[in-house]
Order: sequence, then C-alpha cells, then structure tokens
Amino acid sequence: MACSLRIAWDDGLTGYNFGPQHPLAPIRVELTMDLCRRLGVFDAPGVSFAPVEPADDALLELVHDRAYIAAVKRAGQTLQPDETYSLGTLDNPVFAHMHEASALIAGASVAAARAVWTGEAEHGANIAGGLHHAMPKKAWGFCVYNDAALAIAWLLEQGAKRVAYVDVDVHHGDGVQEMFYNDPRVLTISLHESPLTLFPGTGYPEEIGGPDAEGYAVNVALPAGTDDARWLRAFHAIVPPLLREFQPEVLVTQQGCDTHTLDPLANLTLSLDGQRRTYEALHELAKETAAGRWVLLGGGGYELVQVVPRAWSHLLAQAAGQPIDPETRTPDEWHEFVKERTGEAAPLHMTDGRTADYTPFEAGYDPADAVDRAIRATRTAVFPCHGIDPML
Repeated sequence: MACSLRIAWDDGLTGYNFGPQHPLAPIRVELTMDLCRRLGVFDAPGVSFAPVEPADDALLELVHDRAYIAAVKRAGQTLQPDETYSLGTLDNPVFAHMHEASALIAGASVAAARAVWTGEAEHGANIAGGLHHAMPKKAWGFCVYNDAALAIAWLLEQGAKRVAYVDVDVHHGDGVQEMFYNDPRVLTISLHESPLTLFPGTGYPEEIGGPDAEGYAVNVALPAGTDDARWLRAFHAIVPPLLREFQPEVLVTQQGCDTHTLDPLANLTLSLDGQRRTYEALHELAKETAAGRWVLLGGGGYELVQVVPRAWSHLLAQAAGQPIDPETRTPDEWHEFVKERTGEAAPLHMTDGRTADYTPFEAGYDPADAVDRAIRATRTAVFPCHGIDPML
C-alpha cells in the first residue's frame, strides 16, 4: 500500500564534506539518490520533494549554544581549528562554508519533521541527516549540528507532547540522548555496539535518563560480532514494547547502516537483509504507535558503494509503501554511474542473500548468550519505569 512520503532534498546537501580522506563521504548520498531514481522509488504514488532552507541561528539555538554556532561560522570562514569546540580535529576537520553546509542539513531534517507535523505527508525523510553525535557546545563524531535533536526540539516547540527517537546506528546516539536526558516528553532508544569496543564509549544500559525522566533514555549495548538474528532479537525485545507503552505523537528514527558486516569502522555483522527487516519493523511501529507519523533520517555508513546506497534505497522505498523485492537487480545505468564516480564495481542485486530470521526473546532467555544478557540488562533497567514487566 502506497504511503505519502515527503523527501527533503537539495543538491547542496552533498556539500557537507570533510575532505577526500574522511570516511563520511557525501558520495554515499549521491549514489543513494541516483539508485532510488533508477529503481523508480521517486515515481511511487505519494512521493514528493520538500524544498530545503538552512536552519537559521534562532532555530539552531533550540539545541546548540550561541557561542558554538558563532565558532562554527568563524571556522568555516578562516579555516582555522578551534579546540574549544572540537573543530579542526581528525574526526571533525574544518572545511570552507562548514556552517552553511551543516545548517542546510539541519534545515532539511526540520523540513521533514514539518511535513509530518502539518499533515503534508505521513512520512518525512532526510537521508543526508542523522548527525546524532553533535553536542550543544561542540562538534563530535563527524557531526557539527545535531539535526536529529533539532527536528525533535522543533516538534516540541510546535506543541508535541510525546516524541520517540529510535537510533539503529552502530554508534550510540549520544548527542540526542544528552539533549533530552531529563525531558520525559522524549523517549530515546539507541541500539549500538557496546561502548567497551566502539566510539563514543557511552550508551550503557544504566544510562536511563535524568531525575525527571528516569526510563526515558534507553540503551541496548550489543557485543561485537552481533549478527542479523541476534540484532533483530534485541530490537524486537526492546523497541516495540516501549513504543506501544509510550504512544508517541511522532516517531523519529536514525538509520545509520554502519551495522553492516562490511562497514570498516565497526564490528557488528548485519546484512543488508537484516537492515531491511529493521526498516519494515520501524514502518509498522510508526503506523501502530504514532498514527503513521514517521520522520526518518540517515546516519552513519562508511562502505560507500556496497552498502549505503542499497540500504537507504530500501529505506526510502519502504517509507513510500513500495518495498523493493530483494532479488531485484541493480540497474545497469547505476553500475555505470558508480564506476564513473568511484571507480568501483557496483553490487548486482538488492540483497546479500540472507534470510534474516530470528527467534523472539520471549521464546526463552539464555544467560550464556551475550546478546540475551544485553537485552535483559536494558529491560531490567527501564521497563519497570514504564510499568512493563521486564521478565515477560
């Protein structure tokens, strides 16, 4: 069944560029948009594009300190590092017009949220967004402005009383958690590789929210090597019960696809097929718990040709209500475009050939299994805060 989907897009979104040696390369977004176009995703009924305006200072100040915004502008003009704000580090190199590029991504995520909140569309998307690490007063983890947090803050400003944020990036959604840690209007759920083995070193199950919002920060810290079956088991053990209890007015999700086994910066072993099943589940949960109001953002993903374009094409097709058959062959024209832009050979199909089946956690807890222990730790920490029995 077709869904209405408003995609926030401007070619300038590929201007967020830390340089040719940096892993967060804008070519991943360019390849995704081209693949979607050639697969007909944008031709589905109800799909439209939203114009994008950069977030102005007043909007950015909903989540960022005024002095930090000024520092970003200054660094993008002078190209001089500013250690006070972590600008000019290896992770966050300074580049020309950094403020303008970052503000455009922030504005795109707000445009996606606006489309959903005003009823222009059921779903709104910004695949160039999902920069979830940026902090109120500093750049962090490849992220300058936190567009995900800004979209949530904008929704709260419009009068939303309950917004849920689900982050499936391999890295902890620390910036978004930080900004709403003591706000019970926002439920943040992050499933990520354990902070014992991966940046940013946060996201333990004991991080459950501030004194006024205990249980509203939720963290599922998964061991290195977690595959499709174990990841989906964890997702379904945590996310659906909490969203059903919370009943958000809007669901905001961050779809970093760096959980894939080919990703060079992390250590989980999901396939494209496991990621696709996650998108299906989030879509269904948006319909079930948030009256279909779904704001979906991109995020991490550093295997630029084999993973990101296919993953996010599945994501946008799912949001359009026209899922792509995994056996679909990628278009020859796209292969040529990939070769021209990257010199690499493109993947041939929209699947990794996995079934991505899983056994529900409710079928039985295995204390010898590290993923089951992670699930139990999170459920024990937060479920009682919501009146849910963690043992059921």
